[in-house]
Amino acid sequence: MILTTDRYIDTIIIHCSDTYPHMDVGAKEITEWHQDRGWSTIGYHFVIKKDGTIETGSNLDIQGAHCFGYNTNSIGICWVGGKSMNNTPVDDRTKAQKKALAALCVNLQAEYPNVQIKGHNELSNKSCPNFNVEKDIENFDMYLFF
Repeated sequence: MILTTDRYIDTIIIHCSDTYPHMDVGAKEITEWHQDRGWSTIGYHFVIKKDGTIETGSNLDIQGAHCFGYNTNSIGICWVGGKSMNNTPVDDRTKAQKKALAALCVNLQAEYPNVQIKGHNELSNKSCPNFNVEKDIENFDMYLFF
């Protein structure tokens, strides 16, 4: 997994796929959804599956399509899940997803020391990623040792 790019990166933006608990999708399926919308490829740079597998989406050299107004200098990470069976937003991340997200963000911060980590909900009127990213960052050390 390549974590570097010549693009100037100042923000990591966390998303959820807005999928039901029984849907174990990944970058392949999300790519298809985005292409069905007319996009050339997946809008995210990384996808974190329920088992904690981190899949590569768009190459980091390519500007993402994940957060209007912030795509130029950001990296988009999407965790799979986020929708309850009654269609309400939910933080249903698995332990493996929390650990993988923390590890990926820590590694990206090493590459981009001044990067800010934000939730899509901090930069839009969406609920995605359905948890408080700022508060969650405080638990990264704990997540890494699950």
